[in-house]
Amino acid sequence: MGNLKTKDLSKIGYTNDRARSLVINIISRHFKHHDKAALTALLTAVKDRPQDYADDPVLGPVAATFMDREITCDFRSFQLLEATGQLKIYGAREIEYAARQQMEVAMSLPVTVQGALMPDAHMGYGLPVGGVLAADNAVLPFAVGVDIGCRMALSIFDEGASFLKRYGHQVKVALKEFTHFGMEGGLEFRQEHEVLDSPVFQSTDLLRKLQGKAARQLGSSGSGNHFVEFGLITLKEDNALQLPAKEYLALLSHSGSRGLGATIAQHYTKIAMDTCKLPKPAQQLAWLDMNTAAGQEYWMAMNLAGDYAQACHDRIHLNLKKALGLQSLATIANHHNFAWEDTLADGRQVIIHRKGATPAHAGEMGIIPGSMTAPAYLVQGKGVASSLFSASHGAGRMMSRSRAKQKMTMSALKKLIADAGVTLIGGSVEENPLAYKDIERVIAAQQDLVDIQGKFVPVVVRMNKE
Repeated sequence: MGNLKTKDLSKIGYTNDRARSLVINIISRHFKHHDKAALTALLTAVKDRPQDYADDPVLGPVAATFMDREITCDFRSFQLLEATGQLKIYGAREIEYAARQQMEVAMSLPVTVQGALMPDAHMGYGLPVGGVLAADNAVLPFAVGVDIGCRMALSIFDEGASFLKRYGHQVKVALKEFTHFGMEGGLEFRQEHEVLDSPVFQSTDLLRKLQGKAARQLGSSGSGNHFVEFGLITLKEDNALQLPAKEYLALLSHSGSRGLGATIAQHYTKIAMDTCKLPKPAQQLAWLDMNTAAGQEYWMAMNLAGDYAQACHDRIHLNLKKALGLQSLATIANHHNFAWEDTLADGRQVIIHRKGATPAHAGEMGIIPGSMTAPAYLVQGKGVASSLFSASHGAGRMMSRSRAKQKMTMSALKKLIADAGVTLIGGSVEENPLAYKDIERVIAAQQDLVDIQGKFVPVVVRMNKE
């Protein structure tokens, strides 16, 4: 927010949450290079003469908070379009009909510009998991997802398979002591990270209430398919990391924004559905206009949740590296369940939502995992416009969790894990390897989207025990 703090905004008359949250977001996007004096003068002018800025495309929403008239009605109703935007499907044979049908509904929204479906796609809430949607000046909370900013992080160490043989016990102890899984709770010792000092936490009542929970859960992981695992990665010749092509010890984690992201998602989804009325098949795809206070607040909160998810991975990797005396040669991270401002090939500015999809701009690094026994792939994006610069975020589910539980017993899972040479700490039958698609087929279906840089094989896996 430049040099301005929340208390500075209060001094010049920005005393309500709506005005402050708008200012914080707008400054970070449009005025980050302005000094404090210039920002103070500008914001004072907006407060004192809001009518002069009412039609300003950037400052108009801020000015509206100081005007008596409402610039939006309580809600608007929309119909779906018969002619839909451009949709590209990758690996159609791997994708269930219900997911493709969900994506077709999303393509008929009035704000939709373009869409893509990744080969790991399966049915979700609102947008299918594996769905990518470009919207015109609108953000769809359910096209982002509940676990905002969920991401992958990979650390590569200058060690090999011998480390796991010599220190296998210590690795298992470290995973038990320095990770925490589950819906609630966190690590027993306090975690610190600069994200907890973000002024955005003070911008709205909702975020203020969530700061304490965020502090408690920092460095922990949720349930479901989240994991922290040690394994071995083999890098190809002339890889993008410019490391020698050989086998390395690596740490791979999958976690998100915990209770912070889930509460933000629920709060703004309700606002979207209350103010944007759609036909029943599309109700969960309600959007927030980026020119409204709610749209700006959600965008700001979403970005905070994304930063918090990264902070959780930072702490997980730092704690485990310190416990095992490891130093990383390289760290790669990418996130999904997020929305980005981006530019299409034809120059149009859009909001790209990736719900369970990996950003894959030209040269961008990403990680696509398989399952607790299947490999993950380190990839580099090719920047394909028809995919909205995206790739899959994993193998994708082939069975629902309830069906996976019916089809697998714990004893059968233990045998499956043992036969694969993997040690599992925690875990559940809902996440058994047979519940997922074949990662090799999913990778093959997107060879036009990414280049493979390395192959990671899990050895010691830590997951939530449900």
